[in-house]
Amino acid sequence: MAIDFRLTDENRLVQETVRDFVDREINPYIREWDANGEVHREVFVKMAELGLLGAPIHEAWGGSGMDYLSFAIICEELERADTAFRVVQSVHVGLNSLTLMQWGTDEQKERWLVPQARGEKLATFGLTEPGVGTDAANLATTARKDGDSYVLNGEKIWISIADLADHFLVFASVDRAKRHKGVTAFVLERGMAGLTTGTLHGKLGIRAGNTGTIQMQDVRVPVEHRIGEEGEGFLIAMSAIDQGRFTVAAGNVGLAQACLDASLRYAHERHTFGDEIGRHQLVKQMLAKMVGGIEAGRLLVWRAAFLKNHGIRNTRETSLAKWFATDHAVASALDAIQIHGANGYSNEFPVERYLRNSKAAVIYEGTSQLHTLIQADYALGYREDRPLRCEPLPAQGFERLPVSTAAGAGRA
Repeated sequence: MAIDFRLTDENRLVQETVRDFVDREINPYIREWDANGEVHREVFVKMAELGLLGAPIHEAWGGSGMDYLSFAIICEELERADTAFRVVQSVHVGLNSLTLMQWGTDEQKERWLVPQARGEKLATFGLTEPGVGTDAANLATTARKDGDSYVLNGEKIWISIADLADHFLVFASVDRAKRHKGVTAFVLERGMAGLTTGTLHGKLGIRAGNTGTIQMQDVRVPVEHRIGEEGEGFLIAMSAIDQGRFTVAAGNVGLAQACLDASLRYAHERHTFGDEIGRHQLVKQMLAKMVGGIEAGRLLVWRAAFLKNHGIRNTRETSLAKWFATDHAVASALDAIQIHGANGYSNEFPVERYLRNSKAAVIYEGTSQLHTLIQADYALGYREDRPLRCEPLPAQGFERLPVSTAAGAGRA
């Protein structure tokens, strides 16, 4: 299979459309939203109007039918504006909708995936618990079979858009003694008796995005809401996380790019010792590190996208892209603040927000430390990929909007 590093006309249309969107709908307001911790759901509605909330979902299930490279571009461009808006792509599309597309029955796709892909319903993903993060086989949330239903009890935490979501893809154990072989996946709907959500306050970053908890107290879930079979939930969760890591990797390339963009502007504007600070070698070194890491990270993401487009298992490649891109985003944000000097410590400039936002991504979707273990195990031969359900997604272009109207869609 040949690899072409040129963007197609469809890829460029996606890039231009999303850039125009964030310049109009996010960038003028994000400093205020972040400072006040404001979450603006109407932005998600406008994202849906552009087809972004169903970007890589097949058109047969209400999506835009974009290829994974376009999906990566969306995540990169949204996070150049602010992480909160890429996070919606991660949980609503990557972790939830793509999982339903791979694992759901036709009836389940029609019921949940179609309205999600159209943006009529928002969806999220619940795996992390107060006592369970990386050790996802050790879930405390339980699912007890009772006739033609399951009764779920437990709590999920650090759930993005928890208070906004209509649908919840959650994981519970039908037998904790079986560890990962007992984990089972379910779709819950807001309004079910015993299902409540709450908001987490005091976050370091991503303050313009909602993060919360899911509480389940004797939530009765019909058996038709189970995704896959009993005990398949761990495998389903890991395949979902492959998709989520891809979106995080792509987004953090955008975050590093935002750090570079801000630093280049400042390097031209700020003068010391009679010249632009961009003329000083030590500033150039920091800028050069940003450039090199961005280019490398983007190529790692694009390689993963290439594999996804051809239906090839890509756990190793996506893990590497996520690890590299997120670590580089943190490093870029630190250097961006250094280049800005004292001004970088103030929210008058965006780089302090970039640093606060960057820290989360080296924790969620697998910590950087976990990814070092994954990569070492592949290199040592201790780990190898087994085939998963991985549908190839042919490049179908950006067909939700014609070229002539894409740039102007979604205006308030």
